[in-house]
Amino acid sequence: MFGIVRPCTHRLGERFKAEWMAHLCGLCLALRGDHGQFARIVTNYDGLLVSVLTEAQSGPAPGSRRTAGPCPLRGMRTAAVANGEGARLAAAVSLVLASAKVRDHVADRDGLLARAPIALAARRVARGWDRAGARTGASLGFDTAVLVDAVDRQAGIETLAGAGTPVLVVTEPTETATAAAFAHTATLAGRPGNAPALAEAGRYFGRLAHLLDAVEDQAADAAAGAWNPLTATGTPRAEARRLCDDALRGIRLALREVEFADAGLAHRLLVHELRTSVDRAFGTAGCSHSHTATGPAPEGSFGPPPVDFGPPPPPLKPRRGLLAGCAVALGLFCTCQICCTDYEGPWSRKKRDAWCDNCDCGPNCNGCDCGCGDGCCCPCDGC
Repeated sequence: MFGIVRPCTHRLGERFKAEWMAHLCGLCLALRGDHGQFARIVTNYDGLLVSVLTEAQSGPAPGSRRTAGPCPLRGMRTAAVANGEGARLAAAVSLVLASAKVRDHVADRDGLLARAPIALAARRVARGWDRAGARTGASLGFDTAVLVDAVDRQAGIETLAGAGTPVLVVTEPTETATAAAFAHTATLAGRPGNAPALAEAGRYFGRLAHLLDAVEDQAADAAAGAWNPLTATGTPRAEARRLCDDALRGIRLALREVEFADAGLAHRLLVHELRTSVDRAFGTAGCSHSHTATGPAPEGSFGPPPVDFGPPPPPLKPRRGLLAGCAVALGLFCTCQICCTDYEGPWSRKKRDAWCDNCDCGPNCNGCDCGCGDGCCCPCDGC
């Protein structure tokens, strides 16, 4: 999985966790349904925002959920997953942007892609994803050419950028692409009046995605001699942080102009989780889900310590067999769930604590004012 919005389930609460997983699984299954099993590799955390925004505007509708079969990534359980145009648009956008990422790695000659035969195969896969994304986009009234054009312009802009070039010149193609995707969710949801505000939110989100990727990769890029927008333009990290904080404010203000049927999950991801993503990239966030409500909590973005919801219910499910347990264990390892979220034991099916005590959890909200000024309730449902 990749993307900048990587929420920890400890922060989401049960309601938002279930909704977030529904959209994530819906994106994955939309990729499989329209483009085959291999396309599921491009499932990413940011792509599902398109699905989330579509449903947040239209509200629950008949057929917006369907029951998916057992999956190793869900502990071989069935689940209600997002179904419909939002998930399919998310799939189209994910394919085109994943294609761009592949071509970028080929251009940088990263790892095995430095070898000509592998690079050639990767380019063919990328071209196939472009065509597949275009077909799905066209069926939804969305022209993915705006995404492809942004990707094509990116290389030329990076070639010309140097010391003194404003870093926002470099981030512009990404901003344009995400603005178009966010705005089209208004069309799918039947709320065209939301398009300008969502385009603005998308533009700022694209800026954040580009800047945070640059911040997180800067040291590795320097070691590998790879191009990095911050290094190439001479942009200090302090200036990058200022631009990120400005983008966070821009997204929050833009979302206030959007008419939502249910803004809960969209607000949680695009306001609170994005703030945590910025803190994580700049090394100012810490995990606190191992702390109790009465114990000390580290400094973070959300102020008071987490709410203690009490012990989980006792396990009632039978043990899994050897092969089924092995499949679940493989899924837990491959998706990092075993590291940064509580999980169900592959064989015993008992609740287990995450291995990693340093994911990106900030303290949970202990009341209905989470500090964003929007009067939302986070993440303690019903507080």
